[in-house]
Amino acid sequence: MTTTPPDPTPDQPGRRPTPDALTAVSFLLLAALAALLLWPLLMGGVAPSPYLIGGLLLARLGVQLLRARRDPRLRRPVSWALDLLIIALIFNVASRQPA
Repeated sequence: MTTTPPDPTPDQPGRRPTPDALTAVSFLLLAALAALLLWPLLMGGVAPSPYLIGGLLLARLGVQLLRARRDPRLRRPVSWALDLLIIALIFNVASRQPA
């Protein structure tokens, strides 16, 4: 006879589930974006290319779409539309900058 272990309660520290690979990739993309955007503010360097920022955001959106295919609870089309709008605005600003 097999029994299932009880669910961990706040009083009992249990083993936390580890994020899947796509979640880890999403977090890594967010960390890279944060580092790229904070570096010039903290160190006084040159701002990163808007194309690089837009590309990383586009890659993260792709990861979010892949995650939503696996888990229906992650389907948030309004959030995706907002992300696409922000990415389009970034690429629009980037295309208007002089070379």
